[in-house]
Amino acid sequence: MTGRLSSVEQKLQAAEQALHGAVLDEKTRDLIGHIASIRATLAVSKHQAGPIAAESRRALEYLHPDNLPVRAAAAWTLGYAYQLQGERGLAGAAYNEALSVSKRIGHVMITIMATLGQGNIQEAENRLPAAAGSYLQVLEWAGDPPLPVACEAHLGLARIYYEWNEWDTAMMHGQQSILLAGQFEDSDRGVAGKVLLAKLKLARGAVSEAAAILEQADDSARQRQYWTQIPHIAAVQVPVMLHQGNLEAAAILAEQHGLPLSQAKVNLALGDTAAALAVLEPVLRQTAVKGRQDERLKGMILYAAALYKCGDKSGAAHTLADAMRIAEPGGCIRSFVDEGPEAERLLRGSEVPGEMLDYRRKLLAAFAAETPETPPSSQTGASRHQVRPDQPLFEKLSRRELEILQLIAQGLSNREIGDRMFLALSTVKGYNRNIFDKLQVSRRTEAIARARMLGLL
Repeated sequence: MTGRLSSVEQKLQAAEQALHGAVLDEKTRDLIGHIASIRATLAVSKHQAGPIAAESRRALEYLHPDNLPVRAAAAWTLGYAYQLQGERGLAGAAYNEALSVSKRIGHVMITIMATLGQGNIQEAENRLPAAAGSYLQVLEWAGDPPLPVACEAHLGLARIYYEWNEWDTAMMHGQQSILLAGQFEDSDRGVAGKVLLAKLKLARGAVSEAAAILEQADDSARQRQYWTQIPHIAAVQVPVMLHQGNLEAAAILAEQHGLPLSQAKVNLALGDTAAALAVLEPVLRQTAVKGRQDERLKGMILYAAALYKCGDKSGAAHTLADAMRIAEPGGCIRSFVDEGPEAERLLRGSEVPGEMLDYRRKLLAAFAAETPETPPSSQTGASRHQVRPDQPLFEKLSRRELEILQLIAQGLSNREIGDRMFLALSTVKGYNRNIFDKLQVSRRTEAIARARMLGLL
């Protein structure tokens, strides 16, 4: 419980050796069940669904009916196994059972852990206000100074406030999560916190900072064999690479880790809407069957954007309306904004039901508050896409425009470029318009790719 896990298995084996040959009476059976419960808890730290489930069931089979504290712990670990397996209904029932016992007997630790589990399920079901309430309750129980396990509640709150587009609050909870996770001897929670920190940096346009944080997280995860974190790291690395114009590397990474939503993002960035739709269709079917609202929402937004881009405005509007109905109760914002100009054009160009007009205005206001990545241009998207990447420029870039282009390629936001070059934000945006017009592109990723093709970078 204090986070020093490396020597626990050795002690459990010693306990089993001491029980060897003992009469299998109620007391011995209860000890066997207790050992199994501790092993299930160890497996929780490594997110191993099979061992967690097997040891939890063994614990519940052997534990004495009156051993309520350990039975509550076993119910909680079984709930986590169900959660990892995607069985959210069974997970919720197990967490409720653990809570009913732990609250009755005053077992604070299991009350905290089961409430965290409930918060995870509420979050996945897009019941974000309820999830935030669960995590805040955990922080109250965790005390001051807080128990290290409070890192998970801070991490959940950071995710929620990020989705609500409340950047400062999300950052505060994310940093606190990383700090508390550092008190554990062996836990991947610190890596998970850094992945979220990278997302926060990316949302503010600090692409280079996000890339550096992800590189550190990846190194740590591989050195300490936190293999379950690798796909989560890759899922954030893909949009970072897209911002940097590294479309080929993003495509390889998304395919390597089997990330369909990331693959769809790359396909859209490449202009291959057919490939994006082909990737997303099975995702939407599977998430609908399994009731995974969080994954389904992200898939629907991408699917609607792909339909809109390929001219199916009716299908795009229908899919968008369904996505907004899922998203609006939870107050989701970043799920839309993170998809960039494609999602903004979709929201502006599609008809939505009357009851969703206020929500659309809220989403568009969030887009408007973002630092623009793609300045307006008199040229149409169609005419831009007809330009060959290696076609010579009609007008050369000035020395200052080349300097700014270099900073764009380094992943700096408009505000960071202004600070670096002592320019007003409006001046930087003006230079961006000139650069984009001269390169005949409509977004940063295209500008970087074309500039590299022309030998400007």
